[in-house]
Amino acid sequence: MDRNYHIFSDGRLERHNDTVRLVTLDGEKKYLPIEKAEAIYLHGQIEYNTRLVSFLNTHGTAIHIFGWKDYYAGSVMPKRGQTSGQTLVEQVRAYDDVEHRTTIARKFVAGSIHNMRANVAYYDARKYDFETALETLDSAAEQLQNTDTVEALMGVEATARRAYYSTFDSILPDGFVFNGRHYNPPTNEANSLISFGNSLVYANVVSGIRATALDPAVSYLHEPGERRYSLALDIADVFKPVLADRVIFRLLNRKQLTPSDFETELNSCLLTESGRKTFSKAFEETLEQTVDHPQLNRKVSYQYLLRIEAYKLKKHLLTGEEYVPFKRWW
Repeated sequence: MDRNYHIFSDGRLERHNDTVRLVTLDGEKKYLPIEKAEAIYLHGQIEYNTRLVSFLNTHGTAIHIFGWKDYYAGSVMPKRGQTSGQTLVEQVRAYDDVEHRTTIARKFVAGSIHNMRANVAYYDARKYDFETALETLDSAAEQLQNTDTVEALMGVEATARRAYYSTFDSILPDGFVFNGRHYNPPTNEANSLISFGNSLVYANVVSGIRATALDPAVSYLHEPGERRYSLALDIADVFKPVLADRVIFRLLNRKQLTPSDFETELNSCLLTESGRKTFSKAFEETLEQTVDHPQLNRKVSYQYLLRIEAYKLKKHLLTGEEYVPFKRWW
């Protein structure tokens, strides 16, 4: 099973014979088994050249770059695993057809709300009382069938997400306060974790889309824009509660991350390098976990579920088979 590699050291990433080598600033050399690499995440100040990019391209390995303050800055993507003019044409046709676009966008929101509700229900069944939030999420889900524009769907999703986020201050342990979603920059530890976790989900979805013939810039819920893979934003919304948020809750409630893993400067709160390493490790462990897939009748990893989601959308566009978004079933 392919995996991701996160590099936090500063230095130079280079091709060395038939593998990839990191040379740190103090001269230490580390080797990456490129034949097993889905993507390489650069968190440090890393130099690389076109020879390395060409080598990674032949292996189908992406580079995801996290720049200043560890914001996602962009990706260097290998050539697509598949190329299909028919797929691109059908993808654009669905975007141009208002009814079809709205139908697909509605599916993304339905999956997102379902998975947010699954998290809230999990904690409600334990020591919390989240009846109000659950009712709001249920109401939002019911509204979807009567919502016939993308803008209105975004409004329903925003209402559901506010109800979802209203539970965070109760779920988070003492010493951590959410106090609403704030980013650019994040203002406290919880928001910092959400921003970092969401960016990891997004980058992994970008890699998953690359394996298909879908164009990552043609989207349905989020408006296509410059310098972003907006289809990855659509699909990432479905998986953020399952991947990013559950990792956040687990790390904080088990005290694997503490306030000392954050630093505050210029009205922003960010993870330290140690904190980013801890979170990335837990996130990758979650991606590698497997679940029994009811349709495939076999175990699949969370990372593979991201790829399946892109394939399901592609199949819908080409064959008309209903696209059913990922909904946590266990």
